[in-house]
Formats: sequence, C-alpha cells, structure tokens
Amino acid sequence: MNFVYIPNFIKFLLKLTLIGGLAIALFIAYVAFMAPAVPKGASNPLAASQNNTENVLRVKINPKSNVSSVANQMAAQGLDVSVWRVQLVARSFFWAKNLKAGVYDFSKGASLASVLSQMARGDSVKLSVTLVEGWTFAQFKAAIDAQPELKKEAKAWSSKQLLSKLEAKEAHPEGLFFPNTYVYEPGDTDTSIYQKAYRAMQSHLDDAWSKRHEGSPVKSPYDLLKLASIIEKETGHADDRGLVSAVFNNRMKIGMKLQTDPTIIYGMGASFDGNLRKKDLLKDGPYNSYTRYGLPPTPIAMPGKNSLIVAAQPSSSKAIYFVSKGDGRSAFSETLVAHNEAVRKYQLKK
Repeated sequence: MNFVYIPNFIKFLLKLTLIGGLAIALFIAYVAFMAPAVPKGASNPLAASQNNTENVLRVKINPKSNVSSVANQMAAQGLDVSVWRVQLVARSFFWAKNLKAGVYDFSKGASLASVLSQMARGDSVKLSVTLVEGWTFAQFKAAIDAQPELKKEAKAWSSKQLLSKLEAKEAHPEGLFFPNTYVYEPGDTDTSIYQKAYRAMQSHLDDAWSKRHEGSPVKSPYDLLKLASIIEKETGHADDRGLVSAVFNNRMKIGMKLQTDPTIIYGMGASFDGNLRKKDLLKDGPYNSYTRYGLPPTPIAMPGKNSLIVAAQPSSSKAIYFVSKGDGRSAFSETLVAHNEAVRKYQLKK
C-alpha cells in the first residue's frame, strides 16, 4: 500500500488552521451566546408604559436600517452591544439581511444571538385597537384615546383639524371610519389609525357605490354612507339587512319619510336616557326622520361592509314597513294594514 507523504510543516499548518478555526468558532459562540446583550438593570423610555418592565427591555428599530444602524439603535436604547459584535454575529448566522424593523421586547439577560434571532423572525410587539360596527365616532375616538401605547397627536384636535389632516372633503367625522381591528406598534401615532380607518372606508364605500342597483334613489356615495349607517343601527339580525335596506330604499322612492328611531336617538346625543318617548318623535330637528323627509345631514354610526353592500343592493321587496319580532328578527309588510297586524302580534301581543 502506498502512502502519501505529508511534510511536517504542512501538518503543522493544518493543525494551526484547525486550532485557529476552532478558536474563532469559540469566540463567535462566546460573543453570540455567553455575553448578555440585554443588561438585567437596563431601562429606557419605551419601557415606561409596559406592565412588565422588570423582565424585558423594549427597543424600537427604524425601517431600512442596515446592520451598523441596528447596532447603534440598540446601544442607544440600553443594550450592551457594539457595531463589530452585531456585525460578527449577524453575518456568522446569516441574519444580516433579515433583521426587521419594529418594536421588540427583549428578555433581560438575553444573549446577542437570541436578540438577533428574534429580530430576524420579525417577532415584534403588535398591539391593536378595534372599531366596532355600529359605533359612533365618539366611541371610536374614546377607544383610540384609551390606547396608552399610541402617541397622541389627534387627541386634542377638533374634528375640523382631524378631517383637514386626513384631507377629507366631508365636514363631519361621523361614519367616515371603517369598522375593523387595526394593528399598530408602540409609539405609532393615533393619526395613523385614523388614516387607515378613513382610507379603508373610502375604499369600501367606492366599491359599494360602483355596484349599486340601477334606479337607486341614493344620489351620492355620502348619501349611501348615511343610509348604510341607518341600516347598521336598525338591523337586529344579519339576515334582515337586505330587507331593511329595501324598506328604506322603497320609502325614498315614493317620497315617504324614513321614520327610523336611530336617527332621533343620534340627534338627542347625551340627553337620550334609553327611552324614546312620543314627545321625542314630535320634536323637530335635523335628525328627526319622523318630521323631515330624506336622509339625515350626516351618517349616524360607522357601518360595516355588509351594510354598505345592502344599502347599494337591497333585497327585492316591495315592503315599506317593518317591526321587531322581539327575537332579533323583524316582520316586513307592504301595506299599513299588514304592518298594524304585525305590531299587534309582535309588540302588543294580541
């Protein structure tokens, strides 16, 4: 058997390379896993609003940050890191091109590898605020104002100032914001939530308007929004939406007053105590659909997608009356005689 002769100095170089490589690997491992990147006593302003400030450090990384910028931002916010350490670990583990912007909660005592791995996954802090279908603007604003992690820009603004910031052509904020759950990061502005909700409503409204039935009595997208808001408040059961819309569309077509309680309740504002009395129905005002014809001057709530759709595409029905059955559903009638009979059956229990 023939053996390849390897000179001693080559063997020495191979051993030296192996030892050097092992030393480098051990050094990278130490920097990545052994030395804490998040000091246990670290704190910063972002963490001040947290409930669990003892165990985590909250750090915000700006968009479009390269590795060096990420390192500098981390160091400025309390992490025990340097550019060369972050560069070394990020590139050694192939995370350099995957570090994502966002707000992160890092466990105190965590290693640099743990921190960078979390950033590479994009495991950032996500919060949300929900706008519920049928809410008024006042309720939506209260929900946003109650979010401690949002930077408050619009909280002290008037409605006119907010609408100007949103570049809205409408003069009143009611109904202009789409009901949905809006995700944000700590430190985002409340204005950003309003912008998202406003743009979403414009998109859904434009879509519904483009698909409205031929012969619709609704003359503009804003009027469609008003009608959808009334349908939202009048519907006790989702399956009734199309018929409720048909009633109001039919009334507008024949020049009949809408006669819907939710418009009066909205116009009464804080004075409404939960009971709607006959005197309230008789007291004239811009939102009294018993004394005035047509739609109210503004929407009365934030309608959802389904209410927008049925406002533009009502069910095929000649009904012009409806009354609650008491179980969330409604009885629909084409004549006053039939309607009165339904009232006796479901409301008067006769």
